[in-house]
Amino acid sequence: MTTIEDFQRLDVRVGRIVEVEDLPEAKKPTYELMIDLGTEVGVKRSCAQLTANYSKDDLRGRLVLCVANLPPRRMGPVVSDVLTLGVPGKNGQCVLIMPEREVELGARLY
Repeated sequence: MTTIEDFQRLDVRVGRIVEVEDLPEAKKPTYELMIDLGTEVGVKRSCAQLTANYSKDDLRGRLVLCVANLPPRRMGPVVSDVLTLGVPGKNGQCVLIMPEREVELGARLY
């Protein structure tokens, strides 16, 4: 069982997607995202399989939740610095977890 201390070790923060590009080298359709996580963390890269539910234009400017303290993970030729959080939608494809209101970039989940 996970303890509250385990949960608190995850650094889940709000970020704004500022850039979105296709990642054609990935095995499955994937976007490369640049996400601004505020002044403390900065702009980080994330790779996410979002193409089934979101266009690039849909994603630019959106607030998302990211885990900022996992080790970097190589996704083909790109290193993903943060994990963008989502859940499976009706089609089994990722639906992003997003704040319903505007909040400060870099705000931590509690």
